[in-house]
Formats: sequence, C-alpha cells, structure tokens
Amino acid sequence: MFVDTILASAESKGSRSGIIFTSYAACPAVHACLLPTHLPMSPANRSAPLLAALATAMLLPATRVLSQPATVPAQHPAVQAALTTLERENSWTLDQQITLCEIPAPPFKEAARGVYFRQQLMALGLEKVRVDGEGNVIGELRGSGTGPTVVLSGHLDTVFPEGTDVKVTRDGTMLRGPGIGDDCRGLAATLAVTRALTQNAVPIAGRLLVIGTVGEEGPGNLRGVRALFTGPMRDSIDYFISVDGTGIAITNGAVGSARYRFTVIGPGGHSYGAFGLVNPIHAVGRAIAAIGDLQVPETPRTTFSVGIITGGTSVNTISADASFDLDMRSESLASLQELDARVQTVVAKAVADEQARWPKSRGQLTLKVDTIGLRPAGKTPDSAHIVRVAQAAADALRLYAPLNASSTDANFPISLGIPAITVDGGGVGRAAHSLEESYDDRTDGYKGPQWILLLVSGLVGVRGR
Repeated sequence: MFVDTILASAESKGSRSGIIFTSYAACPAVHACLLPTHLPMSPANRSAPLLAALATAMLLPATRVLSQPATVPAQHPAVQAALTTLERENSWTLDQQITLCEIPAPPFKEAARGVYFRQQLMALGLEKVRVDGEGNVIGELRGSGTGPTVVLSGHLDTVFPEGTDVKVTRDGTMLRGPGIGDDCRGLAATLAVTRALTQNAVPIAGRLLVIGTVGEEGPGNLRGVRALFTGPMRDSIDYFISVDGTGIAITNGAVGSARYRFTVIGPGGHSYGAFGLVNPIHAVGRAIAAIGDLQVPETPRTTFSVGIITGGTSVNTISADASFDLDMRSESLASLQELDARVQTVVAKAVADEQARWPKSRGQLTLKVDTIGLRPAGKTPDSAHIVRVAQAAADALRLYAPLNASSTDANFPISLGIPAITVDGGGVGRAAHSLEESYDDRTDGYKGPQWILLLVSGLVGVRGR
C-alpha cells in the first residue's frame, strides 16, 4: 500500500533573513520517524515551507491484508456470555467512565489517571501490568494458541489544562464533564471489554495487549503510541485498535497535521515614549488576519485554526514578543504541504509589512518558527482484514458502522503499514474538547463495548468455535 506519510525533516535552529526555524530531524528508518530531536540544519531560504523539506511520499511495506474470511465468533458460548455481561453490567462501565473522568489528566500529566487504570488492569487479572518509559500503562491477556497480538487501547490524556474542574454530573443516562467522551468513554469501554473477556474465560488464541496511552491530544503529538512502535514491541504487534470517543464508526483514514508556534521578537519599549518601534503583536495580528483569508479545498478536506495567542506585558508597553499556535490538517499530504507553503509565505510577509510600516524604528523584528506537532497521514485500506472484521462485528449486532478519517493514535501505526483503526465506544457524545462536553448512554450504550469485544475476538481468535 502506498501511504502518505509526513516525515519530519529539519530541526533547524539557524536564522536567515530574520527567520528562525525549528522542526524535527530527518530519520533514516521508518520506525524512527517523527520523533523529536535537536539536530541543527539551516533552511534553504526564508519562504521555503518546512513541509516542502519533508518526503512527499513514501513506499511503505504493504499493509497486511489477510485472505482469511472476516468473521466474528458471535455464537461462541463464552463470547455470548461476555456480550451478556456487557449489557447486564453496563452500570460498571459507566461507573468506570465517571471515575476515570474525575481524575485530572492534562497534557503531560496523565500519571494519576494512569495509576488508576493500572490498578484496574491488575484487578482484572492481566499479566505483566507495567508502565513504560513514556508513561503508557500496559497489561497482557495471553491465550493458549498461536494467534496474533492485538492491541486494544484508549488514551489517558485530555485537552484540558491543569486546574480544570473535572467533576462529572449525572442526569439519568446523561453524563456531563470535560473529557467524559474523549476519551473517558474509550478507556471505560476498553476496561469493560477486558473484564468481560476475563470474567467469562473467553478462550482467546492470541495475545491481547490492553493499553492506556499518553500524549494523544494536542501537544502530546502521539508520544505514547510512537513509543510503542519504536520500542521493544514494535515488531510483535499484528493489529492495533484505539477506542476513542463516542458513537459507532470505524476510522481507517489518518488525517495528517502540522502544528507550529510562530513567535515574533522585537526590541520592546514604552507605548508613548518609544512610539514608532516595530510591534511584535501588530505583526502577529497581521499574520493571523492573512491566514484567516486563505482559501483551502473542501476535497481533500483541508483545515487550519489559530488556537492560542500569547504576548504582551502591559497595556502601555510595546511588547518585546508575541506568538500564536497554528494547527493545519488534511487527508492529503500534498494539500497539507501546499497550505503550509502558503502559510509560511503570508506570515513572513506580515512580519516584513510590520517592519516596513515603521521605517524609523531603531529595532528589527525576528520571526521564529517552532514545530510543535507533526502527525503522519495515511489509510488502512477498506479491504484490510481489520476493517472487514470491524464491519462484520457491527453487522452481527445490527449496527451501522461507517468508515471515516480523523487524527487519532492509529495515525502512527497506519503510517508504518501496520493494520490499525480507531473505533468509537458507543453512546452519543457532544461538545468534545469543551467544558460542556457530554455523553448520553441512552438505552443502548452497551452496544459499543459489545461491538469492540466482537472485533477483538475476531482478530485475536477464539478456540473452540
């Protein structure tokens, strides 16, 4: 399979024409790609976009599309008992969802939630429960056969900063709280599936790795899943499933992204006494306005958003610096590269325009560009075994599971040619990534974990079918 992969290419900390670039280092091996390093390399010219230095495409090992029929062991007595457990003891799943959500897990500070997740894996009888060097919580459920190794995971972190009130309120089947769907639902569904498998002694043939990953959101830049697939287990994982969010859908398309922090630095001074100095905040304002005017294609879907603006000392100060963080995404590497080129051009022009506006300024502006996140793009084919098994599992429960594309933990294994998908955890979620986030279990929320259990069983194999 040809997989579009955003390969980080230049960690540059030199300046040219007043612009300083910072990115990621080139890597000679696929498994090492997209890991942050600090190797200096100067850009070719001031307007050259970072992504133009990236590999435009890469031929990866063919995704393992297996020829065996895509079936699930829905009629196996132990599997049927596990499905019944998930429906009958659905309250256990919801209790886990609430408990997990009320443990703060801001970016890079997921450890407390990880401690609880680890305790649950141990209580469920998993083997080799551990925390790896990146902070991922890992447990193993070993079968007695020679089946494949399957990862079932949810991510521990949220987008919400430290200090956010994460108390969950409940009104019937409705739960409200930051992160209740993304990804407390995924974590709870992962635990519920694991519990149903162990309680009912489902005789799996392969090995199931149950993992709570770190760093899926925002600045985490998939650091948890990157560690999994660049560490000791990287060659032993046959299938990867991430449970992320709510509803019933299969994400087999990996939306790539590039995230930058643009910082403008100037001399700074008094707003009245030093009037006439170049102003970094004005330059940032020009840049953001220019980005906002850019047109992007609807197909392939390509997006951009300025998410954070910082800078300033006081109302009566010409700030010495200002910055903004930009997120760009696309299903297509080529479209992402094109947008990146245009953004780099308009930002550089905005800084130059601010400099030209004040020709008598005693100071100069400098633009610094830091890469704060690169996610690979790609796709697990619709015909891949893992996708067909997920569809078969949905069919067995009479669920509709459409295929879609998003940016999830599955991006990284997909970019390596490893069969990977992200699936939803059931129920209905709204307002993800906001303080008003909610999850409604309705009368059929349990069908999400049931679907995941059939998917896992169909991939790892069940003896005595």
